[in-house]
Amino acid sequence: MNTTAIAILSICTYLSSALLIIQNINKNRAKQTAIYLGWLGVITHLIYTGLNFQQNTGFNFGFFSTGSLIAMIVALLLSIASLNKPVETLGVAIFPIAAGMLALELKYPENTQTLSHYNWEMSVHILTSIIAFSLLNIAALQAILLAFQNQQLKSHPPKKFIQSLPPLQTMESLLFQMLTTGIIFLTISLGTGFLFIEDLFAQHLVHKTVLSLLAWIIFTGLLLGRNFYGWRGLTAIKWTLVGFILLLLAYFGSKLVLELILHR
Repeated sequence: MNTTAIAILSICTYLSSALLIIQNINKNRAKQTAIYLGWLGVITHLIYTGLNFQQNTGFNFGFFSTGSLIAMIVALLLSIASLNKPVETLGVAIFPIAAGMLALELKYPENTQTLSHYNWEMSVHILTSIIAFSLLNIAALQAILLAFQNQQLKSHPPKKFIQSLPPLQTMESLLFQMLTTGIIFLTISLGTGFLFIEDLFAQHLVHKTVLSLLAWIIFTGLLLGRNFYGWRGLTAIKWTLVGFILLLLAYFGSKLVLELILHR
């Protein structure tokens, strides 16, 4: 099976879905078509990843391959969530990112770094890290959308895009649901890292660990503040984005420096 053709099909359907969401933001039938196209993009992305897994006897955890894998998981989680939650609008950002990362993976093939190189403990650590980042990625995009909605609702009248979104309270509730699930996986990732990584300094992982731990503290503090002090609105948005930026630097900042700059 031609993996390049499958990847190109996935890229096209991702972009078509995002374009359809933008063009038909208030038309339910067109929105459903966009969701179906998004699912097609995710499924073909999954097939492409599965074929690469089969050829390489494992996932490739190079820089662009990891970015593509995370983008695919984010798109999959969004597609699943859209079945019973009004989050399909996030596809405007998520689907083009998934298409872009898949295109970069195609253009810049990398040396294989598969899970078969690791024991099961490290495999759990890597996979939970990827899932945590994916979930918190959606939460960050939700926070950006919430900030835009909060600002636009002060306009009279707000734009059609904002009018198509659920109420602010529903949007905030979705944000904290995503944060809670993401923190569970981030906690597992940090726990397995502390337990099973023997020498953080030798593996150049100290900065990644510190940044991830700071992000965990911020996200956990935000949830506690929500429960005990009623934190919401701009406070929730600001700290969600700060936590995600730290996590982004931890995951991709270190990988970018080590692999693409230092070639390690």
